[in-house]
Amino acid sequence: MIISRTPFRLSFFGGGTDYPAWFREHGGAVLATTINKYCYLTCRYLPPFFGHRLRVVHSKIENVQTVDQISHPAAREILRHMKIERGVEIHHDGDLPARSGTGSSSAFTIGLLHALYALQGVMPDKRRLAVEGITMEQEILKETVGCQDQVMTAYGGFNHVSFAPNGDFAVRPMTLSARRMEELNDHLMLFYTGIARTASTVAQSYVANIEQSKRQLRIIADLVNESMSVLCSGGDLTAFGELLHEAWMVKRSMSAMVSTAAVDDLYAAARSAGAVGGKLTGAGGGGFLLLFVPPDRRAAVRERLSHLIHVPFKFDSLGSQIIFFEPEESYPLTENSNLHPPVLAKETASDDRAGT
Repeated sequence: MIISRTPFRLSFFGGGTDYPAWFREHGGAVLATTINKYCYLTCRYLPPFFGHRLRVVHSKIENVQTVDQISHPAAREILRHMKIERGVEIHHDGDLPARSGTGSSSAFTIGLLHALYALQGVMPDKRRLAVEGITMEQEILKETVGCQDQVMTAYGGFNHVSFAPNGDFAVRPMTLSARRMEELNDHLMLFYTGIARTASTVAQSYVANIEQSKRQLRIIADLVNESMSVLCSGGDLTAFGELLHEAWMVKRSMSAMVSTAAVDDLYAAARSAGAVGGKLTGAGGGGFLLLFVPPDRRAAVRERLSHLIHVPFKFDSLGSQIIFFEPEESYPLTENSNLHPPVLAKETASDDRAGT
């Protein structure tokens, strides 16, 4: 049995410039971090006793015979990509909800790739996971997504990630002192809006005509370097929050789908209570509201947004990890393996549904 743990991410600056439609011509860069909220994938080869060959447990339970019968798009295509011929069971658990702007889809993709490679005795490096994750989501699943989520969840850490026109990327960790990192962490608050959205749908609203957003994306790109200068200066962090506000105002102007009236009201309420700046995580439209709040105003902001779930977090530095490995019990492969389920499997199905 294998368990992978892959962190979710928060993007501060540069979102939008990590889409191939932009960086293939102009280059791109983001400033982002992973946090101590995770996607867990448990994988094992199925013992030869069950009436199903594949079992995938996510928001629903799928017991099927072939990969083509799996309804979860990423699980289906990753299993097909990995060419695993034996029966497999996959369980997904996450610390944060899906469609919330924290890179949950990419964390699932990277985490499942990592777990299935480990199941086969392969140890892929972080770059391989990131590249295959990008290929899986952009070219196979045909999703309108950028490249930062796959890179960040694979590598982990607080990073400046740049994207070259030739499609290559470079990951440069921010070399900040532990005290500076803690100071920044103490100025950040995360609230769940309760609004679920599909990132690719929101992104499609401005990526499809990305040249029309050229002015905004150039500003967003410039803010990456400005924000890094603030962090590295060792001075007052308030300017970082002000840049977050500026970036959010620019991003809101790119598409009517980036924000909503309800989100605008939440953001205004947070600002009136003392937040300096903030943004919706991810492509926008809903999910989590990330706020920059001076420590002495945290209580006031938390009270003003008391109807929302406040999610305390710390920065993560490890990226996708295999956190549990237990060698499987060996079963001789026969015509009654789970490639060809035996008649007795029908009698054990009730035990499986009962969770025994």
